Amino acid sequence: MFSTQIGIDEAFLEVLKSRTAGDPMNESIKWTNLTHKEIALGLKEAGFNISPPTVKKLLKKHGYVKRKAQKKQTTGINKDRNAQFENIARLDTLYREAGNPIISFDTKKKEVLGNLYRPGTLYTTEPVTTWDHDFWSLGHGKVIPHGIYDTQKNRGYVTLGNSKDTSEFACNALKHWWNHYGKALYPHANSILAKCDGGGSNNANHYIFKQDLQKLVDEIGIEIRIAHYPPYTSKYNPIEHRLFPHLTRACQGVIFTSLGLVKTLMEKTRTNTGLSVVVNVVDQVYQTGRKVTDHFKKTLKIVFDEYLPKWNYRAVPQLTH
Repeated sequence: MFSTQIGIDEAFLEVLKSRTAGDPMNESIKWTNLTHKEIALGLKEAGFNISPPTVKKLLKKHGYVKRKAQKKQTTGINKDRNAQFENIARLDTLYREAGNPIISFDTKKKEVLGNLYRPGTLYTTEPVTTWDHDFWSLGHGKVIPHGIYDTQKNRGYVTLGNSKDTSEFACNALKHWWNHYGKALYPHANSILAKCDGGGSNNANHYIFKQDLQKLVDEIGIEIRIAHYPPYTSKYNPIEHRLFPHLTRACQGVIFTSLGLVKTLMEKTRTNTGLSVVVNVVDQVYQTGRKVTDHFKKTLKIVFDEYLPKWNYRAVPQLTH
């Protein structure tokens, strides 16, 4: 046993010393990039005949566990961060008690169609091979998954596009959800609470999203209340941890050869808590760089809240004659 060898711990730490790095903000976090074999050789030079499996035990004893870096540190904190979280919680309660729908929406990472590598493993009878480079030019199209998550029904609605992630694309996905599912599930609803990030196709700073949102509510005839999550807090948006990870798992390791295949995979998404997913494919070209019309700016009908208006506002249907 290595524990009976006097001085083994000191020698072990000395071997690691030259190849150990640390977190400048937290002295308790350290790591090394030495392999088990390299550490064993270093100990052998110090007079200890230790095998690689024993090195693993030494690493564990001294708190070294094999881990991946985790993207958990917040890039920045907005001064109104907590206030908006409290506001969203208040709105959740109001809408739930009123029997109105509460949805969370966002666009998932775009993927390339074609014989390109995708992370994950599968049981296969033969090796699955892909191109040795992940150049977009090697693909034959792309898939843009826009997701809507009904937080009360625990159901996901995915629209697969093949063009651009624009505000028009996002609003069309919302329209499809309401016309085909939402209004049947919530026949007495008079408002929809839609929670989303503050960037991307539903950018809180861009009036093009508000213009498309106003057009949407005029068409479907029901108010939509938008509640944006503050900057750097997108991971708290329910869709990010209640729908998207399960979609990823359902598709892991499979080469995306067609939109139809992606649709089939995502529709099989299930969880023990009862999550189910429906998928719609849209073959439509969406333009980027669209400008807000002067008429919309002059006759703005979006109703901004008095409290944190940048992140909280309502699009109310306008009667047309």
